[in-house]
This record gives sequence, C-alpha cells and structure tokens, in this order.
Amino acid sequence: MGGFFGAASKNDCITDVFFGTDYHSHLGTRRGGMTAYSEERGFQRSIHRIENSPFRTKFEDDAVSMQGKLCIGCISDTDPQPILVRSRFGIYAVCSVGIINNAEELTNELFESGCDNFEVMSSGSINSGSLIGALIAQKDDFIEGIKYAQEKINGTMTLIILTKDAIYAARDKNGRLPIVIGKRDDGYCLSMESFAFQKLGYSTCRELEPGEIARITADKCETLAKNGGRMHICSFMWTYYGYPNAVYEGVTVETMRTRNGEIMAENDINAGRLPDVDYVCGIPDSGTPHAIGYANRSGIPFARPFIKYTPTWPRSFMPQNQSMRNHVAKMKLIPVHELIEGKKLLFVDDSVVRGTQMRETVEFLYEHGAKEVHLRSACPPIMYGCKYLNFSSSKSELELIARQIIHEREGKEGIKYISEYSDGNTERGRFLRDEICRRLKLASLEFQSLEGTVKAIGLPECDLCTYCWTGKE
Repeated sequence: MGGFFGAASKNDCITDVFFGTDYHSHLGTRRGGMTAYSEERGFQRSIHRIENSPFRTKFEDDAVSMQGKLCIGCISDTDPQPILVRSRFGIYAVCSVGIINNAEELTNELFESGCDNFEVMSSGSINSGSLIGALIAQKDDFIEGIKYAQEKINGTMTLIILTKDAIYAARDKNGRLPIVIGKRDDGYCLSMESFAFQKLGYSTCRELEPGEIARITADKCETLAKNGGRMHICSFMWTYYGYPNAVYEGVTVETMRTRNGEIMAENDINAGRLPDVDYVCGIPDSGTPHAIGYANRSGIPFARPFIKYTPTWPRSFMPQNQSMRNHVAKMKLIPVHELIEGKKLLFVDDSVVRGTQMRETVEFLYEHGAKEVHLRSACPPIMYGCKYLNFSSSKSELELIARQIIHEREGKEGIKYISEYSDGNTERGRFLRDEICRRLKLASLEFQSLEGTVKAIGLPECDLCTYCWTGKE
C-alpha cells in the first residue's frame, strides 16, 4: 500500500520527517522517498529502494545532508515517490497512496488534450505522480486541479503536495485512507498514522474529512475545500494494515483487534463450537491481538508456539514475488517445540487469502507433533481483490481460496451465492469452511462475520469499506 508524512515548521524539520516517515514502514517495502525545500538550496529529493534494507538505514545520510523548513516523505509499494513536477503552477513535489484503475484511459485523454509525455518506470508503466500532476494542471489552480483529479480517477487518490510555500494535503473523496494533522509550537505536520508524530512532540489536531483539501504552513492549517465525500474508510486498516497503536476515526487498532477476538470467541461459545484445545495462538504480528481477545473471552490460555525472527524479518509485507513471500513467511517464524508437540492448538490469523502460507504452517505444525490445528479468521472470507488500495496482488480473484472453491463447485454462477458462502450458518457456508479445512488440513475453521467485524470497529457499517468481503461499492 504505502504511507506518507510531512511537516511545515519555523525550524528545520528534516529529522521530524525522517522519523515520521520511518514510522510508516509497515505499510510498504519497495521504495522510500523524501523531498525538502529551503530558500538556500531549493528542492532536494532522494529516493531509495527499500526491499532489502529498511527506510531508516537508507535515508540516514539524507536526513543529515538535506535542509528545509518544509519537507515530505513517503513509503511506496508502487512508484518511485515523491515525484518533482514543473507546471504552470511552478515546481512542486507530489506523492500519493491508492490505485488508479483507469490510468491508461486517462493517459490517452491527456495525450489528446496536448500533454506530450509522462515519466515512466522501467516496466513502462506511467508514474502515478506524473499522471496526477498532469491532471491537476488541467485546471487553473491547485485546488480545482486536485478536485478534478479526484473526480477523474477510478480508484483511490490520497495525496500530499510540497511547494516552496506550503504543503497541500487531500484525503480521497471516500475517506478510504486517513490523514491526521498534528500540531506543535513551531509548526504542523500531517501523517497517515496518528502515532507517527507523537514521539516527535506533536499533538493530534484533527483528521481531514473525506474529500477535504487542506494547506499547512508553520503558522496554520487551513481548509481550502470540502468535497462532501461519503466516508467509506477501509475496514482492513483495523484488521490488518494498521500498526497496533494507530487510531483511525477515533478507534484504536489494538483495541479493535482485541475486541474482535472476544466477539469471535463469543460466537463460538454461543454456537457450541468452542474447540477443546490447549492453547489459543496468534499468527504474528497482526493475528496476535485478535488471539489475545479470543483467549480472554474463551478462558483458554494464550501461548506463542511461533516467534517471529524480527532482527531480519521485521515486517509482514515482503518481496513482490509470491513464491519468495511464501518462503520468507516460512523462514521468519521460529517454532517453540514444547508448545507444539502433543498439543491441540487454535490459531487466529488476520485473514485467509490464498491459503498457501497457512497450508505450509499447518503442515509444519503437524510435522512437529501437533495433535490438532484449528483456525479462526479475524475477518469474513475474502471474495474480491481490492480495487481501491491494491491490498491483494492477485492477478485473478480465482487465486483467492474462497473464490477458487466456489468456482470449482458452481462455475460462473457461483458469484450469485457469495453471501451464502460467507455465512457459516448456510449449507454453502458450511461447505466452504469444510473444504478449506480439507485443503489446509485443519481440524476446524470459522470466519468472523461481517456483523462481528463492524461491531468490533464500532463505526456505522455505512461508513466502512467492506468491498473485499461483500463486493459492494
């Protein structure tokens, strides 16, 4: 996915942006970037690949060599960012998080309107920042240009723009991603993760509303436009993406996950399907708080039969190649044999996507003497690839294990019955769970319901994006 951080200060703010951006490293692993502006040195930009070395180690020298009272930084899982743009609005840097599903169509439109060229990556794909910059330039000022870009883009566009005078921030029109404003005596900052600026001495000022465009300087944060967008924040921010102490729309990630686990245990108790196991365990990292909640409510002891080897594998997002990701997933989890051999284990994971990694994990547990392995998914079955935040890198929805099973049983007609397959109380729902158990060699499997997920978050369902589970816009 990706994330960004920016600061406007009366003092040099490079260090703030260096640390603030680093606190978004859990959101992506491909590239990092920083751009600063100072009157003495103008725009300074640095971009590094971070697949094999984290943001902090790659940008330590840049944090010393750059200078400026205006600076932005980003973590990107897609394009090199921030990109520098020169237009009739002057020179500025832009970076965005989201996905542009109609990039080819927009590019052709811009060619026809007289735009001659775009910055492309080695793959030949147009850099999203270059495309966004060209769309903004179609209007008479930044604000109208950003509004125009948001309306034209099919997908999601949350962005920040650095000029020589200020930083502009625009939350996507459906609020699928957050932007939080922080305030300190000497200036303001903006961040996707609320905790990223707390250690830097900023206090939370407010979150931008869906579609809101704001401008921050060292002296103030002002709203320039409100598009009146409908809140549809990504539910997966709590289930998986977000760092434990992040807060979105007033709801803390760790609190939601623990409450979510409690609801799952309550569901199993009420349905009479609480398994007789020795331990409840979480798949590190995001599955762990869900598991703690499950253990607290069920009364079954919590244990950690797997420990993540964090010195070299600190993050869940790993290489882009799927086979390498699977191998990394196996290598980074180290077993505690005394908590596996002869034990009945219930694992809680944040989700079940393709099932490949889970199958290997279950096989490994049985090879090391586990008697039974049960699984609880902290969210409903994933039925659709995300078209808003690029969560799943699947080339086809048939790579999703739930959709595979439905397609094999029903063919193309299966899409009509997805809601039944999601519901564990229906015949189709039981078939899906039983078939996944057979394929992954699980003793039992249950998914958190959509209602349970919404209850755990605590916001109205109409304010949440649940597309990956329901297919509803």
